[in-house]
Amino acid sequence: MSLIDLLNKKSILPLESEALIGREEEVEVPEHHFVKGTPLKGPFPDHLKQAIFGMGCFWGVERRFWELDGVYTTSAGYAGGYTKNPSYKEVCTGFTGHNEVVLVVYDPNVVSYESLLKTFWEDHDPTQGMRQGNDMGTQYRSGIYYSSEEEKEIIAETKQKYQSELDLNGFGTITTEVKEAGIFYYAEHYHQQYLAKNPDGYCALAGTGVKIN
Repeated sequence: MSLIDLLNKKSILPLESEALIGREEEVEVPEHHFVKGTPLKGPFPDHLKQAIFGMGCFWGVERRFWELDGVYTTSAGYAGGYTKNPSYKEVCTGFTGHNEVVLVVYDPNVVSYESLLKTFWEDHDPTQGMRQGNDMGTQYRSGIYYSSEEEKEIIAETKQKYQSELDLNGFGTITTEVKEAGIFYYAEHYHQQYLAKNPDGYCALAGTGVKIN
């Protein structure tokens, strides 16, 4: 398979029948967040809510959200596909269907879901399809994974608003995948809070410069 063929294949989501099977064993991760000291895994306090976002390489995305007031903890992981407990290497093949995502656990009394979506829309380019900048493939697609009909409606409203702003600034159509949240699979320990452990590490997170009103 040529490099062009490989890149083209990695830009097409696999059918469930094509996906790698994975494994029953969960990936081991640190007990606590490297920056915040809060737990990476639940159960979390009852007053907290969870959100899952895909905005390209999850290293920079996770840092962007842990910096927000009201965010209790964050984790890098995989969602939106088929493979059970996938490895990073498997996700990179394009045959898991998964997206690189970040789990955001937050206090809605401090930061609203709408505020999280503002960060989501403005801090990456949601019009690029199966890529984000120079990162090519289905694992880098823009995605929001909701857990309630209320969240789904808020996503639709903010998406419409942001599309209007993008239109005025010469950008294309939003390609963000919006679907009900399934299982969030934690990424390997070395991906967790990567840019806190490696301050000079790779970060491709970049928005369009367009704000949502």
